[in-house]
Amino acid sequence: MFIQTEPTPNPDALKFLPGRVVAEGAGMAFDDAASAAASPLAHALFGLHGVAGVFFGPDHVAVTRSPSGPDWTQLKPHVLTTIMDHFMSGAPLLREGATGADHASSDADDEIVAEIKALLDSRVRPAVAQDGGDILFEAFDAETGVLTLRMRGACAGCPSSTATLKAGVEQMMRHYVPEVTAVEAAA
Repeated sequence: MFIQTEPTPNPDALKFLPGRVVAEGAGMAFDDAASAAASPLAHALFGLHGVAGVFFGPDHVAVTRSPSGPDWTQLKPHVLTTIMDHFMSGAPLLREGATGADHASSDADDEIVAEIKALLDSRVRPAVAQDGGDILFEAFDAETGVLTLRMRGACAGCPSSTATLKAGVEQMMRHYVPEVTAVEAAA
């Protein structure tokens, strides 16, 4: 098995491409060891000294290192081995009963929110996934027009994520959904 790596705009995150499907459907983010218990692979990665975040995309695993931990020259071989061991073992990505979906539209969504989510899914999320991350709908305030989005994976904490939200996502949302007046990152 050969795993390619790609840098991301976030210097503390690397994208690992195992050459197979990783997560079908929505991406899955694990921000701490407690949440990683739902996934054998995420749990094993958090067992490595210096891993601060794990994100599963459709065809990749994005790993974020702690800035105070080992640098990538020390951490990368251990991450590669852990990912390879997981996929070679045939173990499932998630433990039985665990789910990774948390962004789907619901019947309770009004027309504007449904339009925002559709635009995110068709235009924004694929582009953000190329950088090893994901972006999810958090909230829309119809009175103020403020759309709140959550950045995950390599995009969470990335120095350029604010520029991505303001220069890219906000302009596009305001163009296609005039009710949106501003886009902000979730705290």
